[in-house]
Amino acid sequence: MLSQPEKFLFLLLALFTLGAAGAAFADMFAIIRRGQGPLSLDRLPQRLLQMLQDTFLQRRTLRARPLTSLLHWGLVLGFSFYALVNVVDLLTGFLPDFPQRMKQLGPLYELFRLLADLLSAVVLLAALYFLVRRLFFAQREGLRHHSHVQLHPRVQAGAISDDSLVVLLFILLHVGARLLAESLLVAQTGADPAMPLASLLAGLWQGLNGEALQVLRQLCWWLAIGGILLFLPYFPQSKHAHLFMAPLNILTQPRRNTLATMQKLDFEDESIEQFGVARLEDLSQSQLLDGFACIMCNRCQDVCPAYVTGKELSPAALEINKRFAIKQHWDELASGVESTWLLREELMSESALWACTACGACIDICPVGNEPMMDILDMRRDAVLMQSSFPHALQGAFNGMERQGNPWQIADARSSWTAPLDFPVPTIQENPSYELLYWTGCAVNYDPRAQETARALVKVLYAAGLSFAILGDAETCTGDAARRAGNEYLFDELATRNVATLHAAQPKRIVVTCPHCLQTLGKEYGEYGGQFEVLHHSQLIAELIDQGRIPPSAHPAQWSNVTFHDPCYLGRHNGEYAAPRRALQATGIPLLEMPRNRSNSFCCGAGGAQFWKEEEPGTRAVNHERYAEATATGAQALAVGCPFCMRMLQDARAGNDAGPQVLDIAEIVAAGL
Repeated sequence: MLSQPEKFLFLLLALFTLGAAGAAFADMFAIIRRGQGPLSLDRLPQRLLQMLQDTFLQRRTLRARPLTSLLHWGLVLGFSFYALVNVVDLLTGFLPDFPQRMKQLGPLYELFRLLADLLSAVVLLAALYFLVRRLFFAQREGLRHHSHVQLHPRVQAGAISDDSLVVLLFILLHVGARLLAESLLVAQTGADPAMPLASLLAGLWQGLNGEALQVLRQLCWWLAIGGILLFLPYFPQSKHAHLFMAPLNILTQPRRNTLATMQKLDFEDESIEQFGVARLEDLSQSQLLDGFACIMCNRCQDVCPAYVTGKELSPAALEINKRFAIKQHWDELASGVESTWLLREELMSESALWACTACGACIDICPVGNEPMMDILDMRRDAVLMQSSFPHALQGAFNGMERQGNPWQIADARSSWTAPLDFPVPTIQENPSYELLYWTGCAVNYDPRAQETARALVKVLYAAGLSFAILGDAETCTGDAARRAGNEYLFDELATRNVATLHAAQPKRIVVTCPHCLQTLGKEYGEYGGQFEVLHHSQLIAELIDQGRIPPSAHPAQWSNVTFHDPCYLGRHNGEYAAPRRALQATGIPLLEMPRNRSNSFCCGAGGAQFWKEEEPGTRAVNHERYAEATATGAQALAVGCPFCMRMLQDARAGNDAGPQVLDIAEIVAAGL
């Protein structure tokens, strides 16, 4: 119970610190509102449920670093519960009869006290663990970055460690003081089964009289509750702001129909002068909120194929640099002054910008819903559309898509791959009553290795008795590589043309052998009026097997076992993990899983238009990293479901005859027919 002077002092301190913190939060939201478009709040009940699940169940966090994640979960639960504990303690200090009122709640109050006691121990243990980890094991725990990754000067000077130290010491002081206050109460009143830890610590105060115990308890109350007031003004610009900003970020995340879906740009609106992201104000409000929500855990860089293979790109550094750039320009941004600095120069190097494979692993793993990949793709749009600044090798791919309808820059007929077959592959003109349209994609028409996959699939389709057709020369590139490389205008032209072609063809269903075609045709052409049912060939094969339309194997398996590489755009982006495995397991060949599989699969290195340019400098090629992982399983065959994965992993196999043979799922199934 506080005295009247103490109450007055507390209220005066609260008025000052709450005012300062409120002003800082107002600036924070003013900065977020500088971004483009509103925060997403549609389907609010579903969003709230998702936010509560992600926040309190920590599902994404628990996917990696088991011990660290478990302790972080305890910290989240404990500190969240402490919001209620602090309210109760505050009222206890101001209202003389409040403890007696709480006792009237009976068992509910006893449960509250027990949880407060036990969670205090959890929070203290977790905070001590994170303090030691950050200060002494940061390098080993992945909390630092490669020396050549571009970092904000304050980050290079150790600002993250300093901030972590302040936050963790505050937690230790706040929770520790509160626990000691309870132990002092037990020392006054006797052992309490509802507070086992406080009862254990009460032995520290043996020999002190009642007056001394009361003074110390009063002091601990001030350290615990008054400490919050002293921390509040620092809170908005500290890492600890994620306590509130992370749930808000999850709540307002843009809803995409897949992880990789990008938004259409309106090139017909003459009032738009900027395409892509050049300055901080060009980011969306959600992208700005990402910077405040980031907990600087570096989980995204742990799974980034560019970072893992020694490139200059770190998605974690991007978000951290964004946060510190905002802090550096805080006043001008909050006041609405137009920024004069370019975001790309502040956030990452040129090599880092073009190292991203657009695999989506950083988005998938982030526990607070950040989307660094989308920032990179938006900055590429500015680089290509506004600055005409991009790797020279991409110009050939752009020219090919624009002039020949394919990035290979080959003008041959798109059905030449059918020539070696001893049965026909009809076009829609030759088979107008077709059930299934096979969208072959550019790789099948111009990459000899992908043509073998196409011929195997056609063999399977004939065996299943399916009536199918192809578009032939009416088909053109879907534009995936153009879009991921930032050439949105070229993608817009290709998408418009393809949607018109497909509307004329009126397919009931479309099958593709390329997950990038699956993504663009099935998930991104909707904004262009193209609503099509698109299947990956592994999904179709699994469906035909389930229906009994593919005959049993006529030949013994050529491989004693097989491992499967999940393509990023089939698995992580479109959520299909079961179908390719069902198709492979139906052949009777034992399936060995690589350590990184399904949503944790490692990229082949081709995505994000990397296939059409030189790989950025690093310590190892991405495809060699992945092929080595496949080899380590001991599998004889490495199954893939993407022509780009095929080419990348086949190239990695060159000169390594002892490694697994790289085959498409369709080839393995067709081999048994």
